[in-house]
Amino acid sequence: MLKIENIVKQYANHRALDNVSLEVEKGCIFGLLGPNGAGKTSLIRIINQITAPDEGAIYINGERLNPSHINTIGYLPEERGLYKKMEIGEQMLYLAQLKGLSRKDALERSNYWFEKMEMQTWWKKKVEDLSKGMQQKVQFVATVIHNPELIILDEPFSGFDPINAEVIKNEILELNKQGATIIFSTHRMESVEQLCDSIALINKSRKVLDGRLKDIKNSYRSNTYCIEYKGEELNLSGQQLFEVIRQGDLEETSQITIKLKEGIKVNDALQYLIPMAQIEQLTEVVPTINDIFIQQVRGMDYA
Repeated sequence: MLKIENIVKQYANHRALDNVSLEVEKGCIFGLLGPNGAGKTSLIRIINQITAPDEGAIYINGERLNPSHINTIGYLPEERGLYKKMEIGEQMLYLAQLKGLSRKDALERSNYWFEKMEMQTWWKKKVEDLSKGMQQKVQFVATVIHNPELIILDEPFSGFDPINAEVIKNEILELNKQGATIIFSTHRMESVEQLCDSIALINKSRKVLDGRLKDIKNSYRSNTYCIEYKGEELNLSGQQLFEVIRQGDLEETSQITIKLKEGIKVNDALQYLIPMAQIEQLTEVVPTINDIFIQQVRGMDYA
């Protein structure tokens, strides 16, 4: 769907993107991650043809990016972009027609989305009369009203209360189910876990990580397990099976986190521990995307 090849973008003395290459599969939800200033917004602006790269190329469905692709993309910028004193209904019709819809189709699509998002009474309101969350709803509808093939969302949950954030999340999933390819940039790592098929992490202008979410998480597994047990305090001196990461007491049980040494299986550790305690639960400690993000960006070891 989207192929990004060796993109370089320089602003005066600052290199915003340094030889960045990515591929976004058709029909996937793709998370574009990175700390502030990493280069994410610069890349998004290039895809939307707001700015141009100094080097490299971008392809959509095998065709080099050109002005004809603008109407196939829906873009929700982080800074938003609604006209504060314009009536919302007329604004929606105007923005839809900018994306190539006839006025009749724009009206039909507006009515559909206003009803779907429970915005029917907002038609004559002005943006400045709405709360931030309500404005975000309007901006989201303006992004998707023309049924774009590629939807790019920059911090789409910003400003939403938990209920409306869930509404937008469900709409993203529904649009993806209908065939849209979705790229979204966010600092909410729980949203990445819930929504994304694949991710890329950009740090200091360079891509440092990309791939399918499941594969990335599996690659960071470290043979670490959390064990809940009942019994006396464990005497683990002299054993050579695992490293004890932490120990502690819960309300009714005790807990120990261990990291198996090379060549040791989890069953080996259990056979050693079972004579000492009643094992209640064993869970593998799998890193979250937030853990991986921190490790990559700050160089912290995951444990």
